[in-house]
Amino acid sequence: MDFKDYYNALGVSRTASADDIKKAFRKAARKYHPDINSGADAEAKFKDVNEAYEVLKDPERRAAYDQLGKEPPQGQGRYQPPPDWDSGYEFSDAMGAQGEGGFSDFFETLFRRGAGPTAGMRAGPAADSHGRIEIAIEDSYRGAERKLSLRSPVVGPNGGVTMQDRTISVRVPKGILAGQHIRLAGQGSPGFDGGAAGDLFLEVSFAAHPVYRPDGKDLYLDLPITSWEAALGGHIVMPTPDGKVDLRIPKNARSGQKMRLKGKGLPGTPAGDIFATLKIVNPKAETEKARALFEQMAKEMPFDPRAHLEGYAK
Repeated sequence: MDFKDYYNALGVSRTASADDIKKAFRKAARKYHPDINSGADAEAKFKDVNEAYEVLKDPERRAAYDQLGKEPPQGQGRYQPPPDWDSGYEFSDAMGAQGEGGFSDFFETLFRRGAGPTAGMRAGPAADSHGRIEIAIEDSYRGAERKLSLRSPVVGPNGGVTMQDRTISVRVPKGILAGQHIRLAGQGSPGFDGGAAGDLFLEVSFAAHPVYRPDGKDLYLDLPITSWEAALGGHIVMPTPDGKVDLRIPKNARSGQKMRLKGKGLPGTPAGDIFATLKIVNPKAETEKARALFEQMAKEMPFDPRAHLEGYAK
């Protein structure tokens, strides 16, 4: 997607006040309005102006947009926002009439959670807010208590935006999945003119794990086994986030073979499964005795793993 310089679209600096942004928008909107300007690019510029104002007039969106920095240098390909660029922010659900569709991919990607304007609303309860929380896979198995720091934009008397940090306690319920939400009643945006605060909804994501790859309720991993464990079969002890389990390896197991541990995945009704993909790992022959063992195997166990390729030789 293409980067959108909203400040440039309105012709204002990044330090412009809220009043300056409003004045610039009104001037640009009159200049490019299709009923006034019949130029070939007037309609496109009018849309750019409206989109820029939709972001910059709202303290939440403007503060988050400012974290992106400026457009990358030319020649570096299409723009991609930095990973987790909005981590730690909370966005309100309110969306004004101007925010209904017609925006660029850049806008939809950055503000798909529906961050919107709250200024000018009458007294009453606030809109709900959204944020994100990253947890360990183990937290879903047992539940957990976490402290989360959030940054909320605050508009000063001169229209400038500053960030206010706050820390909240979050109870992670057992069995929560990536993509689900934790609701914190009354922890969202403050109400207007004394109205009740909204709720805060935290979207859950799992931190990268050194062993497991989550997919819904199921977990996947590569399970190393020795060549003799693969050939002879037997029982091995395999650690899981919920404790150690006994896993039976079948005789003549092959590398890439998938083993299923039913009900050992993430908790739920029903619980998920763990899928272990066997990966045969051979030891290094670093001693004379070890090399002798491999030589004996080569003599007594004639085996050609490439035999099936013979028919393709020219």
